[in-house]
Amino acid sequence: MATDEWVRERPGPDGYRRDALAAFVLMIGTALSSMLYNRIGWYNDPAPLWMSALAVVGLTAPLAFRRRWPEAVAFFIAIAFYVSQQFMVPELLFSNIALFMAIYTVGAWGRNRRRANVVRGIIIAAMLVWVVVNLIVTVSDPDAVPDFSRSGIFSQLASLAIIQVVTNLLYFGGAFFFGNTAWRAAREKALLSARTAELSEERERRAVQAVALDRLRIARELHDVVAHHVSVMGIQAGAARRVLQTDPAQASASLELIETSARTAVDELHRLLTTLRENETDTASESASTRGVEQLEELAEQTRHAGTPVSVQVIGDPVPLSPLVSFTLFRVAQEALTNTRKHAGTGATADVRLRYEPDAVELEVADTGLGRAAAARGSGLGQVGMRERVVAVGGDLEVGPRSRGGYLVRARIPLMSSRTLAARSAEHA
Repeated sequence: MATDEWVRERPGPDGYRRDALAAFVLMIGTALSSMLYNRIGWYNDPAPLWMSALAVVGLTAPLAFRRRWPEAVAFFIAIAFYVSQQFMVPELLFSNIALFMAIYTVGAWGRNRRRANVVRGIIIAAMLVWVVVNLIVTVSDPDAVPDFSRSGIFSQLASLAIIQVVTNLLYFGGAFFFGNTAWRAAREKALLSARTAELSEERERRAVQAVALDRLRIARELHDVVAHHVSVMGIQAGAARRVLQTDPAQASASLELIETSARTAVDELHRLLTTLRENETDTASESASTRGVEQLEELAEQTRHAGTPVSVQVIGDPVPLSPLVSFTLFRVAQEALTNTRKHAGTGATADVRLRYEPDAVELEVADTGLGRAAAARGSGLGQVGMRERVVAVGGDLEVGPRSRGGYLVRARIPLMSSRTLAARSAEHA
């Protein structure tokens, strides 16, 4: 949105109703003020009552449409102001307020900035010329304000003229300045809202892209997982064929392992098949067959070299995990420690705990960093990727600031058939 092409939107029905109500209240105030001025005898020969009533309506009623047609309303009120003063309508308070509001509205709500400047310039110039002419006539007339001294540079009459000029300059300059200020404030607010909406859309787009890319990486890892199981099945099938006649028990164990591998491969295939996409990407990813929980200490050492102390603790009796589950835990730990280095701040430490339970394996990465401040600064895309990975293998992910300070990432994955397969593989070996 270009700033020089921005057009301020008109107010809604509620805004127009408020304008009408303000005009009505101002009309009542103008009528009361006119009666008071007439009562104190402000003019020796004031305008007749009917003309004063017309002036009151002409000065205030158009303000009900001031934000609908600001330029026309300003011209009308300026003419009404001039006529009321020329015919000595006894009102000097609310009429000035009405003219100020009209000029201000042109600056604040004018949709065409060139036209708004021209309209205000014409009105202000005409009013200032009128003031100057009246001052010249007053100075030239010896019978005007006879009680005022005319001698000296700063005589009483000269001082009155200076006050009149300065007052009008401040009056019209204020209406012009505050109108422009209101228009600029509205423009900046609109542009900020537009940029905020664009940034929100961009964040959503990036989140969707991050999820898609992470699912693509998970889908490629499926190749490693299935290849691992198929290779195990091939080896065991060959072993079973060789010992089928001489050692039926050994052949039966190999066939049982083939059956378990096939079931596990199908199970993991069902979990990850929905992540496949038609588009390919050239981004390299680590192989699920080469990275896993066995490399957590290596990962922690890399983080220590980066300046963040990390401790690794294994709780419970370790059991072999399927390559996919092991690799998923490794990637969760990798992302969590990366976030610790980025956001935890200086002096933070991290703890990595791998906990083996009877029916699940749990990875917990906790740090002593900035916690909530880090969560507010991050984009959250890394957490999206971690959650996608953990959910893809049937697990749950918990992330967030800790009550005692720092940040926590906890992934819990049921062992299910992967543990059975791993245990049987170890037993057979």
